[in-house]
Amino acid sequence: MAKKNKKTRRVKARVSRGLRDLMPQQQLARQWMIDQIRDVYENYGFLPLSTPSVEYLDVLLGSEAGEEANKQIFTVSNPEGEELGLRFDLTVPLARVVAQHRDLGRPFRRYQVSPVWRGDKPDKGRYREFTQFDLDSVGTQSEIADTEILAGMCDTLTALGIERYLVRYSSRGLLNTLLVYADISPELAKDVFRVLDKLDKAGLEKVKLELTTGYQDESGDTIRGVGLEARQVESIERFLSIRAETRTEVVAHLRELFAGVEGAEHEISIVERISSHLYALGYGDHQVMLDLSIARGLAYYTGPVFEAVLTDAPQFGSVFAGGRYDGLVKRFLGEQVPAVGASIGVDRLLAALEHLGKVKARKATSRVVVTRLDESMLDDYLAITYELRRAGIPAEIFLGTSKKLGKQLEYVDRWEIPLALILGEDEKQRGVVTLKDMDVGRRISGDIEKREEWLAERPGQREVARGDLVETVRTLLETIDAQD
Repeated sequence: MAKKNKKTRRVKARVSRGLRDLMPQQQLARQWMIDQIRDVYENYGFLPLSTPSVEYLDVLLGSEAGEEANKQIFTVSNPEGEELGLRFDLTVPLARVVAQHRDLGRPFRRYQVSPVWRGDKPDKGRYREFTQFDLDSVGTQSEIADTEILAGMCDTLTALGIERYLVRYSSRGLLNTLLVYADISPELAKDVFRVLDKLDKAGLEKVKLELTTGYQDESGDTIRGVGLEARQVESIERFLSIRAETRTEVVAHLRELFAGVEGAEHEISIVERISSHLYALGYGDHQVMLDLSIARGLAYYTGPVFEAVLTDAPQFGSVFAGGRYDGLVKRFLGEQVPAVGASIGVDRLLAALEHLGKVKARKATSRVVVTRLDESMLDDYLAITYELRRAGIPAEIFLGTSKKLGKQLEYVDRWEIPLALILGEDEKQRGVVTLKDMDVGRRISGDIEKREEWLAERPGQREVARGDLVETVRTLLETIDAQD
């Protein structure tokens, strides 16, 4: 007796919490943005690098990125049973590469765009997998490297069409000097900087409370205090209150505040030289600001730190940030290797660009669809499609089942492809093809009420000589792009 076939169990289509699919239109927008950024980085001479998504767990856990980062690592194992983790940023893998590949010339200047993973609680706009785009210089102590990162941040935002932005920078060295000035123990540095990093979100009053006794937040949770004395917090507040219209004025106020503090002049001179270089390169105070409130969250920063905000979209917070991390490679090599870099949160910046209407995205990669009206002419349609492709014009042949022109044009319209190419036996005999500018039809469709009037007008439709096809298509597309 034949066995009954077991019914195949359906698997529910789903993705894990905090993860998502990126549909074609989203991905095309990301690719456009990434291409603009890559052009800037390569113009600066940075080299591309790719590293594995998975690192040994001890490489990630010992990174000095702080306890919060360690708690967020996704742990996995390989067939050999070794403990591994998904990278939570691109900087720690870079440090491992520099230590492992000793033949790399220094300074080594690289960029990388790749996904990273963090076990954050999923929320609106917050995902467990997201993409970062980094640029870093490893192996140079010169403040020119820091200046290049800051200039690169400005040039990147300009290349993306952002006219109003502010890149802010300060220094962990200045914060260390603040500890001396405020008579705060170095052992409390990590907690103090962690709290100062909340200044933009929490506000000064809550920061002052957390630096002293702590407080109870709106949800009823207790925020533990650091335990500083009132006089120490007053010293911190004097430092944070330094504000001026120019970087030069901020430096002058710093010298006044830290007069007589050991090591202060060295740290002030670093941010002053960076400012001087930026002035020389044409980056004014309206673009780059010396802002002493910046602390940055990760514990591995050792020198200048920086971040960028969009003036017309401040709700997105920092879209580009980084700093100097001279100690990160030391744990692999046992020697100090200076490094500085910055990272873009691709998803956050893209959301901000969309909000500002700066994204140049298409629904499709094709610029022309070759319709199929007569199956006996299939080879003609294929020949035209490949002629356009070989001329560098993205094109596709309609692969649907409908033989009706209207249905095929609906497909072209759905994906917002600019041109449709129509060829029948009559056109072939006369040595012409018909090109239909779909954008013209979209723009005036609301002005034509009757179908008969539409057919008589044939908006955006023209016949061109078969031999002039490629040049005509290229000219039409240039015109269409110029109107966008």
